[in-house]
Amino acid sequence: MSAAAAREAALAYLQTHHVMTLATHGSDGPWAAAVFYVSDGFTLYFLSAPASRHAAALAAHARVAITVQEDYADWPQIKGVQAEGFACEVSGDEEKRARRLYGDKYPVVGKLALAPAAIVKALTKVRWYRFVPERLYFIDNSAGFGHRDEIDCAG
Repeated sequence: MSAAAAREAALAYLQTHHVMTLATHGSDGPWAAAVFYVSDGFTLYFLSAPASRHAAALAAHARVAITVQEDYADWPQIKGVQAEGFACEVSGDEEKRARRLYGDKYPVVGKLALAPAAIVKALTKVRWYRFVPERLYFIDNSAGFGHRDEIDCAG
């Protein structure tokens, strides 16, 4: 697969999936948590309670890793994204942008007036975060066992 094709495949994969596993490291050691995300190119936005173990860890140590994949039953079908980079809380205009993008992907969050009360209440307790990859790989076992392409996220 050409570099351009791998880049487009990775972007499409991120747009069509919903859950990333966020790996952090804090005072209690390593931790992984599944969070819903929205992609803006290779930048991923997610929300989380600031007191959660992963949010507290990334506040102290911004360097994190993520994966996005399905629960495949057959190894030749495996595709996914592995990345390492930096995550931080966002606010102001960037938070508004993240909310809009997230609401476009997840309408229950985008239309709070129509959302169940439990969702509205939960959203008052969360903060918005951004993950920016420093290195990103697109895995595609259909191209061979363990095949992965490193993606230039800046290009």
